[in-house]
Amino acid sequence: MLYSNVMDFEEWLKFGFDQGWIGPPVCYTHDGMPMTDLEEAELDAGYDPCMHLVRLYEDTAAKSSVEQNHSPSQWRAKRFVKPEPTLFDPDLYAD
Repeated sequence: MLYSNVMDFEEWLKFGFDQGWIGPPVCYTHDGMPMTDLEEAELDAGYDPCMHLVRLYEDTAAKSSVEQNHSPSQWRAKRFVKPEPTLFDPDLYAD
């Protein structure tokens, strides 16, 4: 399947799924956290395996509400924000 440079959300999500980068969207509340047998055994044994979660938002209002209520959604997002160029940015002068 070929993808154009401009995708809507569903196409973008399907692209990630087709590439094997993500699983299908599930509801944490009703479906539980998707995990391997090893992760589940570690959790049951009292260990604390780190399992990454990407939250899907219905709209920008939901995004804003989650970010206001969940501080890790704010500080973890900082690694994805491209910094503003400084007064002297060598990349601006690269050939």
